[in-house]
Amino acid sequence: MWFSIFDARPLAADADCGPIQWPHLLRESGGWLLGACLMMIAAPHAFADLMLAPTRIVLEKNQRSAQLDLINNGEETATYRINLVNRRMSETGEFSVIDSPRPGEQFADELVRYSPRQVVLAPGRGQTVRILLRKPADLPAGEYRSHLQFDRVPEATGAASINAQGPALGPGEVGVQLTALIGVSIPVIVRHGDTSATVTLSGLELPKPAPGQPSMLTVVLQRSGNRSVYGDLAVMFTPQGGAAQEVGKAGGLAVYTPNSLRRVKLELKPPAGLTLTRGSLRVTFRERPDAGGKLLAEAAIELP
Repeated sequence: MWFSIFDARPLAADADCGPIQWPHLLRESGGWLLGACLMMIAAPHAFADLMLAPTRIVLEKNQRSAQLDLINNGEETATYRINLVNRRMSETGEFSVIDSPRPGEQFADELVRYSPRQVVLAPGRGQTVRILLRKPADLPAGEYRSHLQFDRVPEATGAASINAQGPALGPGEVGVQLTALIGVSIPVIVRHGDTSATVTLSGLELPKPAPGQPSMLTVVLQRSGNRSVYGDLAVMFTPQGGAAQEVGKAGGLAVYTPNSLRRVKLELKPPAGLTLTRGSLRVTFRERPDAGGKLLAEAAIELP
């Protein structure tokens, strides 16, 4: 006897990552639950099959439309269902899907239309998703955000031919096929009227790591204003009497409205032979290179 279980769930954070299809076949009924747990642990490390460009849509000033290009980078034809969802970001950067807004949360789902709603992509083929903005005349100034989500649709032929896919089972044996279908989403941001934001860095700490563990820098991004901030973190270490060297970086960090802060833990990777002592650690937060690379905030601490 064979059973087929499909698991569809969104990624914890927006990223340019594709859905995962990772079949796991088990022959003994006593081991299927353990195999399911192992599959869920391993799934996020699979290669992406769906490529998206760009990975972030921002509609501002007089811009009323945008387009998103999809490419199936896998080896099988895949169907994706497209939805607009509203998400809340936590102070540590995780997302959760929500239905009703809290004070200060403004969503773009009522302002944005898109087409198509579902795509079928053969291997190596692409599709353009067109996005149209419709703003009412009385729309208050500010930033509005929703997320365009792409969910892999299970193929009906997979469930129908499951007996052909699995190995032969003996009397009393039960087989399970698990396919993880992990969705991908990108933010769609609408800015209307006068919007601005500033960001500062605070709370820099570099605790002494446990033996065998990497150095972890903690930093807090504090945002103010009526729009989000988005950019790259970089960490430079300058030893006494030496030259500055990059020891850590994190690209594409956002603090979305209405959040006022984001707490980040960043693993530092100093070059071989360099110890993070007796020097200064400087952290910068800049716009992404394609946005100009402007310095938005910086902070430093001295290390004994």
